Amino acid sequence: MMGDMHAVTREALGAALVGASLLVLACQENAVTASSAETRNRHAERARMVEQQIVARGIENAAVIAAMRRVPRHLFVSRSEASQAYEDHPLPIGYGQTISQPFIVAFMTEALDLDGSEKVLEIGTGSGYQAAVLGEVAGEVFTIEIVAPLAERARETLAGLGYDNVHVRAGDGYLGWPQEAPFDAVIVTAAPDHVPQPLIDQLAVGGRMIVPVGEDAQNLVLLRRTETGLEQEAVMPVRFVPMTGLVRTAEREPGD
Repeated sequence: MMGDMHAVTREALGAALVGASLLVLACQENAVTASSAETRNRHAERARMVEQQIVARGIENAAVIAAMRRVPRHLFVSRSEASQAYEDHPLPIGYGQTISQPFIVAFMTEALDLDGSEKVLEIGTGSGYQAAVLGEVAGEVFTIEIVAPLAERARETLAGLGYDNVHVRAGDGYLGWPQEAPFDAVIVTAAPDHVPQPLIDQLAVGGRMIVPVGEDAQNLVLLRRTETGLEQEAVMPVRFVPMTGLVRTAEREPGD
């Protein structure tokens, strides 16, 4: 009798284990299905963003358009903001900073006229999204963020997505990254009240810089460094968070 009881117990235990295994497999399959569905949904949202917000507004550079299609913007914002990641507006990322509107990211990237070989300096890493887009269309990207926790978060996100050509540093962007200069292009994603002279000094001859300039009224300014000096033009009114740090106490160069 005791042997029969043991046999029944073993059979019951075996059945329970099989049931548990099937339940785990079902849960895993459901999770994979949900993940796949979310991936498809995000891909569709991103494709719609590119067509309606990027291409329809005149962005023509094929490499920039392809980068905007590839970079998963929803991974650069908090979970609470992810549902709005592909909408036509900036989003908060903490510490009083924002991730820029998708069109502005594409416009500023296109304005640098990159061919894929350049060394680019970015001032204002923020979430790392603009750096990722640059990483898709440039050779190397060096990006500086004054808010250390944002720099660390961006570094982790970029590394997790495999952007080994994007280098993140916490520091004051006003000073640039002189150890890596000169740069073929410079992009500034926070607004100083004047173009920082250290960034001009680190721009290679023939290079371009795109920077929002101003306080209450801001303009996106495109600069080209030539053999004889600087050419610059205001290309679009914008609204960026102000640049902080040394820019607040630095003296303007004559003519700024």
